[in-house]
Amino acid sequence: MTQEFPVTERSRVRRMHDRASHAWGDVHAVLDAAPLCHVGYVIDGEPYVTPTIHWREGNRVFWHGSSASRFLRKIDGQRVCLTVSLMDGYVLARSAYNHSVNYRSAMVFGRAQRITDPQESAAALRAMVDTLFPGRWDSLRPMTAQEAKASTVVWMDIEEASVKDRAGPPGDPEEADYPVWAGVLPMRTTLGPAEPAPDSPATLPLPADLAALVASGRLR
Repeated sequence: MTQEFPVTERSRVRRMHDRASHAWGDVHAVLDAAPLCHVGYVIDGEPYVTPTIHWREGNRVFWHGSSASRFLRKIDGQRVCLTVSLMDGYVLARSAYNHSVNYRSAMVFGRAQRITDPQESAAALRAMVDTLFPGRWDSLRPMTAQEAKASTVVWMDIEEASVKDRAGPPGDPEEADYPVWAGVLPMRTTLGPAEPAPDSPATLPLPADLAALVASGRLR
């Protein structure tokens, strides 16, 4: 049986609901495909949106930042909206009105919680690194106490969520006789060739795990 997040007035998709889903698997897939999210919240009655890297464990989403960040201090315990989006192509139709884009987007809601236990925070930071770059944490210089103190990790359990997407050609087949090119210009975000740091020893090879990641072209 497909597990779904509850549909509420906040998460219900009102326009083109046939493109929407509240299924756990669909929400997770979009969250996992995008390394960058935007977190929306309100501080002292004013709206803010902050971009940051995120990672997911089950229905829990994590992100991190500086311990000096007003954002991370203020949102502890507050309700937030986290979104991700990916563009997969421009859709060119026979009329300007029918032009569109192929895309995937997710909007998730929950209550932000700041990790205060040092060991839990260290474990979460390790999970972030190894989620993006499998196996890399153990090869790095150990984090210092000052670095750990300067880093804050925040998480939220997904309480409500929706996904919306579009894929396919222009939706104007009835105008196929009009003499103008129509179709899709695909868009891809992929990893490029690795560029070593200028002061990195030439004898130091690219680790096999990173080489495989680059070869795959995947973002994570």
